[in-house]
Amino acid sequence: MTGYGENKREHAMRLRRVEGQIRGLQRMVEEDKYCIDILTQVSAATSALKAFSLALLEEHLAHCVAEATLKGGPEAEAKIKEASDAIARLVRS
Repeated sequence: MTGYGENKREHAMRLRRVEGQIRGLQRMVEEDKYCIDILTQVSAATSALKAFSLALLEEHLAHCVAEATLKGGPEAEAKIKEASDAIARLVRS
């Protein structure tokens, strides 16, 4: 089972909202909307995607990483490295 399994429905709904925001951005460009208005919406979509990412990361740490650390050994080390790399990617984005 994945770490986000219990909240899969909520995550899917959140991603559908982000998808709607992106479609709205496409419409804004097609309709030649004002640049600053588009940038404001880009910021909102980016924030929504970051919030989703952080929620998913929290669940991964609480479930997958925690489970691996209980087992210990190379699997635990690999999960911690994997999580650390994911955090680094999020910070850079």
